[in-house]
Amino acid sequence: MTDWHWLALFALGAYHGLNPAMGWLFAVALGLQEKSRLAVFRSIAPLGLGHVASVALAVFLVYLAKGALPQRGLRIGTAVLLAGFGLYRLIRSRHFRWVGMRVNARDLTLWSFLMSSAHGAGLMLAPILLMMPATGHQEHAHMMQMAAVSTGGLASSEIVLPIVVHSLGYLLVTCLLAFLVYEYLGVAILRRAWFNLDLLWAGALIGMGFFALLV
Repeated sequence: MTDWHWLALFALGAYHGLNPAMGWLFAVALGLQEKSRLAVFRSIAPLGLGHVASVALAVFLVYLAKGALPQRGLRIGTAVLLAGFGLYRLIRSRHFRWVGMRVNARDLTLWSFLMSSAHGAGLMLAPILLMMPATGHQEHAHMMQMAAVSTGGLASSEIVLPIVVHSLGYLLVTCLLAFLVYEYLGVAILRRAWFNLDLLWAGALIGMGFFALLV
């Protein structure tokens, strides 16, 4: 992958971190509830873990699909899936609801995983991942991928590095926003500077769908 591709993965992580529904608003709410800055940052790790798990699942599925499906069909299928999911988010924009604010690390991790999956966070990475160069003939690459899975050798650059780069973008922005909102801005900033994040998110999904056709 080129530097541009790594930057795109990082930027998508940062974009996911900007969305309050991806975790930083929950972290701020917990900090305000406990009146503790430590509670804000303590919640970042499980939120990040849930997001990473959701994205890792998508990356792994794309990794397998690249070796098993024709590239043109895979691009078209990815485009249709992204655009369709974006339209679904436009029509049905309700968020996953949690039962309350008294949560532990396991609850936060599960909540983050469900929110990231419900918003198609990992799916957004598919067009970038499809740009990764194939390692030889498709059949040979597929056999190598199956062998890697069967031996547990998933710590390859095609899986781990995209997840790491994307997660760094997500965690940096999530931590920064949680800190700024808790310490200086306050949650009232969402009322003063509000815009339709669901509309923006759905538009991004549809846009990535069109982008998938061009890779």
